[in-house]
Amino acid sequence: MVETGRILRFDEVRGYGFIAPNAGGEDVFVHANDFGEQRHLVHPGMRVEYEVEEGERGLKVATVHILDVPARREHVGAAASPFSSGSAPSSGPAGDDDGLCDVLSSREFTAEVTELLIQHVPTLTGSQIAQARQHLVSFARSHGWLES
Repeated sequence: MVETGRILRFDEVRGYGFIAPNAGGEDVFVHANDFGEQRHLVHPGMRVEYEVEEGERGLKVATVHILDVPARREHVGAAASPFSSGSAPSSGPAGDDDGLCDVLSSREFTAEVTELLIQHVPTLTGSQIAQARQHLVSFARSHGWLES
C-alpha cells in the first residue's frame, strides 16, 4: 500500500534516515540508495510517497518517490547540475548504481554550494556565502571530491 510522509531526519554521511508517516505510527527506515540518482536531493521535511516492508529491525522502505523535488534556478550559461538527472525517481534498490559518485570541477561545486545556501539559508549575506564556499571547497579538495 502506498503511503505518504516526510523525511524526519536524514544523514548523508551515513546514508540513511527515517520517514515520519502522515498517518502516524512507527517511523520508517530509508537508505540513500532507495532514492537512486536523487539521493543528493533528500533533506529533512521533504515529502515522499513510499511503500513499506518489514525488515530485520522494523519497518523499512520498499519503494520511495520524492513528491516535492526542489526547483532549480537556472543561470545563464550555467552547466546542468551533476545532481539533476531529469529521470524519474528510482523505486527500490539501486541495483544499476555502480556505487561511484560524480567528481565535480571547483566551478561546478561552487555553483552547487551557492544554490544550496541561497535556497536553504536565504538570510546569509554575500560575504557569509563566500566564506562558506571557500571552506567547503577546501574541505572537498582534501577529500578528493573535486577534479584537480
